[in-house]
Amino acid sequence: MTPSCYAGGVSTAPTKGTRSATEADLLALPDGGRGWELIDGALTEKETGARHGQAQVSLVQLVGPFRRRGGGDDDTPHGWHILTEQLVRLVPHTVRPDVAGWRRKRLPELPSLGDDGVLDLRPDWVCEIISPKHAADDLVRKRRIYWQHEVPHYWIVDPRDETLTVHRWNAAGYIGVLVAQREERVRAEPFEAVEMRVGALFGDDEDAT
Repeated sequence: MTPSCYAGGVSTAPTKGTRSATEADLLALPDGGRGWELIDGALTEKETGARHGQAQVSLVQLVGPFRRRGGGDDDTPHGWHILTEQLVRLVPHTVRPDVAGWRRKRLPELPSLGDDGVLDLRPDWVCEIISPKHAADDLVRKRRIYWQHEVPHYWIVDPRDETLTVHRWNAAGYIGVLVAQREERVRAEPFEAVEMRVGALFGDDEDAT
């Protein structure tokens, strides 16, 4: 496919006369803001559902082999921390990626998070699962944030058309390096060491032919 670039640079601002929300406002919500994010100075509730949850759980299983510490055969996948719904501070935003990964060479051990439960180190990989009512958050606003903070790999799983889109960071904007449909098997960076069945994200058995 022909790579496609998405450049940043567009900004949003709170409505005139209103106060921008802060991380303190986010953490003051019930349950420490579980299910909410701070994006562009506004508190944003994440939408979930059965298909969203299914894709999230399946994705964690697919990248599971990479959670090992490493050692032994260099061809054996390893070297990542994989977390779901972890609050991440990407100043001035505090986002909650559906699934995110940190290379152990950058983050050897998961830190003991303070009372706020926010991780300060930007991820090496993020995957967002599209929710119909909040698609623009993942396709525009959060993609812009991840690009500005140089997150190397950004995946989008879209249950609406059952596709996986893989982006690679570039100084000019994210480059689309892979778009795959449900029936395809792919090797998607940065986890190309393992072949994945895209349909497994949408309810297919991973070992289906």
